[in-house]
Amino acid sequence: MSPQLEPVVRVTGLRMTYGTHDVFTGVDFDVHPGEVVRLLGPNGAGRTTTIEIVEGFRMRSGGDDRVT
Repeated sequence: MSPQLEPVVRVTGLRMTYGTHDVFTGVDFDVHPGEVVRLLGPNGAGRTTTIEIVEGFRMRSGGDDRVT
């Protein structure tokens, strides 16, 4: 069995709000080397906002994201 590689992206407890409206709360995921990831959801679910937070283009309201 090969050793588990550390994730290149780790998102824990991600939260985004606009004013008093929660766009999403408690988002957790890891992306490991070689993985391809797709975010699915309806319009307004926060897919683009999540990617913009991970890319550093938008500030999160809470939680943590790390890209190595």
